[in-house]
Amino acid sequence: MSAFVNKVRIVEVGARDGLQNEKTVSTADKVALINALSAAGLKDIEAGAFVSPKWVPQMADSADVISALDLPDVNLSALTPNLKGAHAAHAVGIKEFAIFTAASESFCQKNINCSIDESIERFSEVMAFAKANNIRVRGYVSCVLGCPYEGEIDPQAVLSVSQKLLDLGCYEVSLGDTIGVGTAKKVTQLIELLLTHIDKAKLAVHFHDTYGQALTNIYAALSLGIATVDAAVAGLGGCPYAKGASGNVATEDVVYLLQGLGIEHGIDLQRLSDAGWEITKVLGKQPVSKVSVALHTK
Repeated sequence: MSAFVNKVRIVEVGARDGLQNEKTVSTADKVALINALSAAGLKDIEAGAFVSPKWVPQMADSADVISALDLPDVNLSALTPNLKGAHAAHAVGIKEFAIFTAASESFCQKNINCSIDESIERFSEVMAFAKANNIRVRGYVSCVLGCPYEGEIDPQAVLSVSQKLLDLGCYEVSLGDTIGVGTAKKVTQLIELLLTHIDKAKLAVHFHDTYGQALTNIYAALSLGIATVDAAVAGLGGCPYAKGASGNVATEDVVYLLQGLGIEHGIDLQRLSDAGWEITKVLGKQPVSKVSVALHTK
């Protein structure tokens, strides 16, 4: 029996998870994108990452981008993998941190150079700082449905790491199909297992569209009562550590799906699509979103 919610919260990750895997764009273009996303009705926007510019040069100007924004009604979040990043994010007024680990040991080692348990341990300083400063923390788990190095991932491993992030103090865990190999059946099996231990209000989904399954996977998650979906305008991004992984599911396509299901989302699809066309023009490409292309060619 499907248990669709009445309203879905979309966490827009295009300006961070999307752009960090595209060619570098100017600070002004990032600010324009985030303002356009806000104008389209998005209330949760990942605005930057406070990480080493040596490893992620696309995010080197995150402090400048966030300082240039004046969006009191928008929850701006930023990736803060360590205490240095947390301090830098706090200094520009960020009220929500994001931390990330993986359900795959190999991916964790290649991505953040430590084991899963070590990654959780490293976050304890960030969590303490966040708590002291009344900042919410969201946890990401990569490779929940497959890993480029290990192949299939045991759902129990996903449960274990999700539980650890929640125990650490994360208010929500976003389940990432980093290489986009998941299918609806696997999504259903994974989420059903997690829901026997974790409240559905604490789970979000984050699907990449490598094999064209992201919308079907989101539908499977929605039918189990999941109410938070990550998406990137125009389908921006990919994963530098996952060869061949295409971008995040396009926000425009998710909004169209929600509209068809009669689920409230609060987003102006035309304005969202326009924002996607503007940033992809800067990148010298077209939106990956089928909905956005269809709207544009009407």
